[in-house]
Amino acid sequence: MKRISVIFIIGLVLVACSEEIQPLKSLEKGMPNTIILSTGDVVYDINGEWDMTRDAGAFGTAQDTLKITQEGNKFVGITLIGHAYMDKGDTYIKGELEKNGFKSIERFSSMGWFSSIGKIDEGCNKIVIKTVVGDKNMIGTNKNIVTLIRK
Repeated sequence: MKRISVIFIIGLVLVACSEEIQPLKSLEKGMPNTIILSTGDVVYDINGEWDMTRDAGAFGTAQDTLKITQEGNKFVGITLIGHAYMDKGDTYIKGELEKNGFKSIERFSSMGWFSSIGKIDEGCNKIVIKTVVGDKNMIGTNKNIVTLIRK
């Protein structure tokens, strides 16, 4: 009975982790929401307006709309509404794309720019950005998760 329970639990863990295990399909010319760079590389096209939700844990949530402008593989996203920590028109994210995702992404906080980890879903209609705001040795370090949904 214990053996069956262990096998069942291992199976559940594998199913729960399967999204992380499966490699992304390579982007190809002509796929929706992609562009071809002058180098011939295909990257996601994240130009446009995105509904944004920022979850800062104990510090609360914020809603906004970002307008992302992309030139080649570089992009910036500005706030269109503004919220408690950002004014309308402020640059909120910036970075570079590479094949299948982000080469780099930074997010602005009231404490400055922070390197982040971003993931684009395969349809390029949802982006999740995870940022640790503050010094990891500092009291008050906070994990932020920003979710962008294409309008």
